[in-house]
Amino acid sequence: MKITVFGATGMVGTHTIDLALAHGHTVRAFGRNVFEKFSTERERLELFKGAVFSPSDVEEALDGADAVLSALGGDIDGLDKTRSLGMKTIVEAMQKVGPRRIIAIGSTGILKADNTTLRYQMPGYPKVFKAVAIEHLEAWQHLAKSTLDWTLLCPPEIKNEPPTGQYNTRRDYPADGPMHVNAGDLADFMLNELVENQHVKCRVGIAAKV
Repeated sequence: MKITVFGATGMVGTHTIDLALAHGHTVRAFGRNVFEKFSTERERLELFKGAVFSPSDVEEALDGADAVLSALGGDIDGLDKTRSLGMKTIVEAMQKVGPRRIIAIGSTGILKADNTTLRYQMPGYPKVFKAVAIEHLEAWQHLAKSTLDWTLLCPPEIKNEPPTGQYNTRRDYPADGPMHVNAGDLADFMLNELVENQHVKCRVGIAAKV
């Protein structure tokens, strides 16, 4: 499979690229600093320097791809629109030129607290994370309104650790377990989901298994 990875140079992106290559996929790593971050000599790794706000860059990066993995990040102050506007650009480009399958990283803040309330809307939700939760909400809305086959993985705190393969998941709600998960296990879920397609058009909570 040929996979375009957005947010390639971030913590989750780098683990995702390593694991995708280990699974035998061809990877196109998209970002502004990919040539500074990655070796050009790795087999089946293509580097694409581009801006996620540029429709032409994104469309070109999707050429020939079978799927998209998005690990877009940024600041949490609400001023950085990489997550929301970046996802808008990706979704519009995918609907125009393909492919149809995308798995992206969100936040536990936009999972359900109950049948009518999202976690970030609950009293006591940390104010420092509300702005970034709304950014993730807008990114999710772009996916949900699209015709794409999307999955939004919503982790708690992410640790820069390799995959263990040991984690819990839950559809639409936070998963059982501690409020952290390894970046490598996010990559592991995304690569498995690409094959299994068990969570199409839904959010997924994830947490480390202890």
